Amino acid sequence: MGYAEWGARTAGSVVWTLTGHADDPAPVLPDGCMDLIWTEGRLMVAGPDTRAYRPERGARRYVGIRFSPGTGPSLLGAPAHTLRNLRVDLADLWPAAEVRRLTAEVDGAEDPATALEAIALRRAAETEPPDPLLAAVVARLAAGQSVAATADALGLGARRLHRRSLTAFGYGPKTLARILRLQRALALARQGTPFAATAAHAGYADQAHLARDVRELAGAPLSSLIR
Repeated sequence: MGYAEWGARTAGSVVWTLTGHADDPAPVLPDGCMDLIWTEGRLMVAGPDTRAYRPERGARRYVGIRFSPGTGPSLLGAPAHTLRNLRVDLADLWPAAEVRRLTAEVDGAEDPATALEAIALRRAAETEPPDPLLAAVVARLAAGQSVAATADALGLGARRLHRRSLTAFGYGPKTLARILRLQRALALARQGTPFAATAAHAGYADQAHLARDVRELAGAPLSSLIR
C-alpha cells in the first residue's frame, strides 16, 4: 500500500494518491479540509470531518485533491456544514451529465492525478475566490490564538464568525481550533517531540488533556498515530 502527496497548482491545495491493499487502512484524521476524490468510475467529495474516517478495505486506487480549510465550498459548490462527516458522489452537487463526462475524462487519462487537477483548475477559474478573511481565521487559530481574540482581531462578532465558519469550514470556530490544535500536536509528535512537550507547545493544558483530545478526535492513542 502506498500513499504520496504533493503541492497542487490550485492555491493551498494538495494532490494525493493512495494505491494498494490494506486489511486495516490507516484512519483519515480531521484536518478542516474538503477533498475531491477519484476512484475508477467514480468522482466523489469528502466533507470536513469531526472524527476519524476509516477508508474502505480492499485493493483500490484513489486520487484526490485536498482543498485547504475554507476553500472547498466555493470550488465544490456546497456549504461545508452540509457535507460534514460525509462522502458523497459529485453528481449530488453538480449536474449528472457533467459528472459523467468528467469521470470518463479522468478514467481515460494516462495520469488521473493530472486530469483531476485540471478539473480543479478549471473550476477555480470559473468560481469566485474564497474570502481572504477565511484564510486569516485559519492562520490565527492554527497559531493557537483563541476564538475570541481571532474574532476581535478580524472585526467579527462571535455570532458572525460562527455563521461564516459553518459555511466555510463545516463547523464552528471552536471545533476548527480544536482540530487545528490536533494537527499541531501530530506534527510535533511525528518530529520526535516528547508527548509532554508536545502538549505544552500545541496548547493543551497537560499531557492528559492531549491524550483525551486525540482519542476523541482520532479514535486512537497518539502513540499509534505516529508509527
